[in-house]
Formats: sequence, C-alpha cells, structure tokens
Amino acid sequence: MTVSQPVSYSGWQSETTGFMGRLSGPGFGMVAAAALIATLPFNVGWQSAFLCLPLSLFLLALAFGQVMGLSADEWISLAVRHQISVATRRNLFFSGAFAPRSAATGRQPMDLPGTLARLRILDAPDGLGGQLGVVHDPAAGTYSAIARITFPGLALVDTDQQAARVAAWAAFLRTYCTEDSPLTRIAVHQRCLPDDGAALAGWTARHISADAPDAAVTVLSELMDSAGPAATARETYLTVTLSASRARLAVKGAGGGQTGAAAVLVRELHAMGQALSTASLQVVEWLSPRMVAQTVRTAYDPDAQQMLAARKAGAELPGWAGTAPGLDPDLAGPAAAETGWGVYRHDGAWSVSYQVRTWPQSEVYATVLQPLLRPRQNARRSLTMLYEPIGPRRARQELARDKAKRSSARHLRAKTGRDESEDERREEAVARAQDAARAAGQGVVRMTAVLTVTVTDFDEMETACAELQADAAASGLEVRRMWGAQDTGFATGALPLGQGLPDRRMGF
Repeated sequence: MTVSQPVSYSGWQSETTGFMGRLSGPGFGMVAAAALIATLPFNVGWQSAFLCLPLSLFLLALAFGQVMGLSADEWISLAVRHQISVATRRNLFFSGAFAPRSAATGRQPMDLPGTLARLRILDAPDGLGGQLGVVHDPAAGTYSAIARITFPGLALVDTDQQAARVAAWAAFLRTYCTEDSPLTRIAVHQRCLPDDGAALAGWTARHISADAPDAAVTVLSELMDSAGPAATARETYLTVTLSASRARLAVKGAGGGQTGAAAVLVRELHAMGQALSTASLQVVEWLSPRMVAQTVRTAYDPDAQQMLAARKAGAELPGWAGTAPGLDPDLAGPAAAETGWGVYRHDGAWSVSYQVRTWPQSEVYATVLQPLLRPRQNARRSLTMLYEPIGPRRARQELARDKAKRSSARHLRAKTGRDESEDERREEAVARAQDAARAAGQGVVRMTAVLTVTVTDFDEMETACAELQADAAASGLEVRRMWGAQDTGFATGALPLGQGLPDRRMGF
C-alpha cells in the first residue's frame, strides 16, 4: 500500500512598494536632501558643517530608521495624522440617540464609523424568490454579497483530499484572473468566538419531555451550565465584490444604476455555484439585508450575540412570533466608538488588529493557519483573507515592474560594494518562478490577511494579544499591529464586508 506524501506550499511573494529599492518616495527624497546638505560645507565654508552634518544624519535616520516595524517617516506621518484626529475629535463616533434623523422618513439611518460611513445595505432579489443584502460602496463603485458557508475542513482528511481541496480553491480563484472578470475582490472571513450556550439551552428546554425523570433533567441542566458556555462557535463567510466600472456594459444592459449592478452580481453568484461545490464549500445562505446587519452588529457589540441567539432560540415563543431573523439595517452600527493609537474601542468591547506582513518563508502544509483560530475563552478572534484576482495583462506589467525594481536594487548594491544576501537571492528566485508560472497560464492573485482580537474585559487585552502573536509565530507568519489605523483594521479584519487591498499598499 502506497502512502501519499503531504503536499507542501511556498512561494508567496511580497510586493515591492519602494520608490527606489526599499526606500519610499519621501525616504528617497530625504536621502537625496541629506546628500545635498552634506556637500554644502565644501561650497559655503566649513563653519556650516556644525549645522549641515547633524541635519544630514537626521534625514538619513528618518529614511532608514525603523520604529515599531515602520520606517521612521511613515511612523511620524501616522503619529501626526492620529494626533490631529484626536485634537479635532474625529477619532470619536457617536450613534444611537445622537445620530441625526432623516427629514424624509423621520428615522435614524444606518450609521457606521470611519471608512464604513459611506456604505449602504441595499435590498435586491436573489433570483430564487428571496432577498439579497448587497453592500454598496458608492466611493469605490463596488457591490458586495456575503454568503455564510460551511466546509469539511482539512485536519481530519487524508493528504490526497487535502491536496484536492486546496487545488480546487486555487482553480476557483484562477477562474477570475481574466481581463473581463467583473469581480474585483473575493474575501474569506472566519470568526472564532465563545458560545454562551443560550441557543443550546433554549433548544434543550423546548425538547425535554414532560415525563422525563427528575434525575435526568437535573444532570442535563448541570451539563448545560458547565459545558454550554465552554463551547466555541465558528462562523465562516465568503464575500464577493463586483466592480461597477469593470462591468459597466453588463450593468447598462441589465437596466443600469444600482438595480442593474445588483442584477449582474446575482448572475455572477449563480454562475459560481458549481465552482464552490467543487472546492467543497457549501453555501448555507446568501445573507439578506437583516442578516448582514446582524453580522456587523455582533462584531461591534459582542453582547448582542447573546441577545440575538436567545431570540433565535425562542423564535417559537409568543413574544417573538413573526419576528424576521436578523436585525434592522438601521441598527447595524455601534452606539459609540473610539479610535486609539493601538486599540479600537467599540460599545462594550476593545479590539486590536494585526496585518500579516510576511507569509511563511519555508514550505508549509495546508493546515498552517489552524493555530490562528484556536478556541479562546477570554477573547474572540477573527481572520479575513482578501484575494484580488489580476488579469493576464496587468499581471505581466506588475511582475515586469517588480523585476525591474529588483534588478535596479541589485545593480545599486553591486556599485556600492555590498554583497547580495541569501534572502535577496531567494526573493529573486521566487519572483522568476512566479513569472514563469504566469507565462505557463497560472493566475496571479494579490493577497493579504488581517487578524482581529476582541475582548470585553480590557484587563485581558494584553494576554489575548500575546496569545495571538504566539499563534501567528507558530504558523510562520509575521504580523504587525496596525498602529494608528485600528479603525480601518477592525473594518477589514472583524467584518465580512470585503474591505481592504487598496490600489497602493499603505504602511500601517
């Protein structure tokens, strides 16, 4: 009997975002200014060296120095921007009773903080007689649909099935690496949160027979009290984002405007059904507007999870009869939020978000990310993985630009007498292999991930963060706390709205 060897994966390539080598545009300007200032004493007199040389060294320190994983100029830019936000109180958000009411309807509209304020939850027919919640971003011109999905997992299957499922997911992503694909982003979001046991207790109470022995009822009640709250619930969502600009002809043909865009998005969702099944992903439901609102609300207010679970468990009771599942979209946002330098406070919870900056450098197995979502009783975790399929023409241009940057950096190192490090040789080899795979017909996908840890007791925050960083290290990931951008990190990492992956990567 032949036993298959586990398939390993590697070759993730970091984007080169430097203007020259690893220097940003401002950093390159600082180096040039430092070189110019250093030559001034030769022209204006040696007395000026006491001023020019310290200033030149200061500019070089800003260009090449590192603060909390960021270049010094990036860190200063973020710090100044954050302090201006604090001084003008733009880091504070108040909704609920403080939200302005609409003059037309007299109701308080959906009110979300920060970068999410522009979003709108639209109601569109799903083509099967139900309603689909479409998240519309008018600034980006995108329309997103969210599905709650289940999957069989990888840990308890043999290596052949693991490899087949990973290959099927890769084939699903490669399907959209075309020039005419209207889908601009695909996001996978998973939450791991403590389960209070309310749903389990409610179901048990409704199904206990009237003539059940008292001893059995007592034992069952004690079991529910102890084991129920110790359970862990996992929720997995798939978010598909359509670009109205890419699909403008199809949108125009479907009636134009928001109605046409929603129709094109629904058509794409139906078309991908077979591909999702091939990847062993089962769509439980495409979320309605009320379910989208519930998903957003429970991320901002963990206590709402218990209330909604209890209401769902008691849906058959007279008090809840006729109540639609989910939550009114007008109530999706938090009552209050505050963005700190390293912590985001929202309603009765605190969150810290991390961006995955470096993927494993060595070869890893398909189960590499399992440690990130281990059950934790003191905190809830969420992970969002964002994929942006790139068309062949743009992929060729991006890889050619990346190759040119690496070649320029290599020539610069040779001229300055620096030896090429083994890391730099490896990165160049990976880049060549990636370009060869693209030329052979493989797809190129931009990918990033954001992790968010949320606690309801601030004293548990540092412990929860330390545990998350330890689990990330066990997975071979290098994560960085999103200093000065925790509200943006929460919107990406804790919510399945498909936010993230800007056109140009920013430093956090």
